[in-house]
Amino acid sequence: MNELPNPMLPLSPAHLPRGSLHRPDQVGPDAARRGVMVSWARHADEIREAQRLRFEVFATEMGARLDTWLPSHDIDVFDDYCEHLLVRDEETRRVIGTYRVLTPMQALRVGSTYSDTEFDLTRLRGLRERMVELGRSCVHPDHRHGGVILALWGALAEFMVRNKLDTMIGCASIPMLREGTVSGHAAASIWNKVSRTHLAPIEYQVRPRLPLPVEQLDGTLDGEPPALIKGYLRLGAKVLGPPAWDPDFNSADLPMMMRIADLPPRYSKHFLGAAKP
Repeated sequence: MNELPNPMLPLSPAHLPRGSLHRPDQVGPDAARRGVMVSWARHADEIREAQRLRFEVFATEMGARLDTWLPSHDIDVFDDYCEHLLVRDEETRRVIGTYRVLTPMQALRVGSTYSDTEFDLTRLRGLRERMVELGRSCVHPDHRHGGVILALWGALAEFMVRNKLDTMIGCASIPMLREGTVSGHAAASIWNKVSRTHLAPIEYQVRPRLPLPVEQLDGTLDGEPPALIKGYLRLGAKVLGPPAWDPDFNSADLPMMMRIADLPPRYSKHFLGAAKP
């Protein structure tokens, strides 16, 4: 296996390699009960496993058009700068869930976050020193149950607490490909619904660079947000503004922010109680 080449700069001496922000890989008791193993990628081979899962979900399942130099892998410029969180099936050792995490210093090195390419994040500039970006989250279709997501979130909480980070942002996708047709009506309806209950204060609101034209769509449809977005909202996340349109991924992307201080008490106890150094 090839060691990852990029030095890990944020929150640690510059000479430490990628992975220096993590404890040795462990399977926590909660993860073990769910039959999964959680770890951070330390080798390029492990990132390739995550990129293959991403391709399977985004391209094969969702119909995304991916510009990638390696067939059957979802790869972009941000991958080399991110930490990659993996969940494996305990029996098969196959990667069944993943997140990538861009830390503040690595965002400076690459020049932006992925979210910056979709939204004007000027109003978040005061948060950036302690803000990470979560992205490319996906779970294999055979394992979309709460256990995998909880395992991912538990590892993220431990990472945030140990490295003294307090804010997470990201683009939460609403698929627009339905029965072979791309339509924004459901996304507009979800935006109308969540904006009434979970919109961030004006000082944190952002603007999409390519807005989904919600005013021209039917925003009155019944329907629930995707499970991941509902999970974020239960954890106290806020929607930062109207969705951007991502034509390559056939999705409408909601800008979202979750702050450690906003976790409801029961989730704070569950995740942060086990995450303290």
